[in-house]
Amino acid sequence: MARIKVVLDRKGIRNILRSQDMATVVNQAAEAVAGHARTLAEEEVTVAPYTTDREAASVALADASGANEQAADGSLTKAARAAGLEVRDP
Repeated sequence: MARIKVVLDRKGIRNILRSQDMATVVNQAAEAVAGHARTLAEEEVTVAPYTTDREAASVALADASGANEQAADGSLTKAARAAGLEVRDP
C-alpha cells in the first residue's frame, strides 16, 4: 500500500480562521446561543466578539450571580445545545 503524505497549509488555515467570513459565522452562532440563553436565564446575557489566533466570541451571563445560575441550572450549556452546537462534558 502506498503511503500518502498530507501537508497542512498552516498559513491558509490561519487566514481562514481569522477571516471576516469566519467572524460572521462565529458571531451568528454566539448570538443564537445568547438568544436561547435569554429565554432560559433570569440574568442579562452579553456577547463579546474577540480575536486570538482565530475569530471567537464569548456568551456570558452579565451579572456575577450568573456563574451560580450556570452551575445550578446550566443555562448557557442548554442554550448552546438549543442553538445546535455540540457540547461536550469535560
